[in-house]
Amino acid sequence: MTHHVTSMLETHPKDLGGLDRQKLAECIAACFECSQTCTACADACLGEDMVAELTKCIRTDLDCADICATTGNILSRRTGYDVNTTRAVLEACRTACKACADECEQHADMHEHCKICAEACRRCETACSELLATLG
Repeated sequence: MTHHVTSMLETHPKDLGGLDRQKLAECIAACFECSQTCTACADACLGEDMVAELTKCIRTDLDCADICATTGNILSRRTGYDVNTTRAVLEACRTACKACADECEQHADMHEHCKICAEACRRCETACSELLATLG
């Protein structure tokens, strides 16, 4: 996925507004991967016998999935770039990923899908932090 993200960034007629192309591509890919993983984790939680005990996990998964998808979409749009919007969505995404990873880690011993989801959330949290660090 990163290959296609990088290719699209390279072929865009506008510059990246001073953003590090590699960190931007990695963050976009991490956001979309995390969104898919969180959506799948929420669905897997719904399939568990103890679904009532996973309500907070499901909600956190779905919130994180939506925020990650939105962040990936916003980061993919380079025309009319606004650093303040970028900073705000990256901070929101990092916060959502941390919350989701923290929640899923509580269930990781019982549910492999929660372990996988927590790992994806931590990768996305890191990617958002690394991209944030490059903003002026």
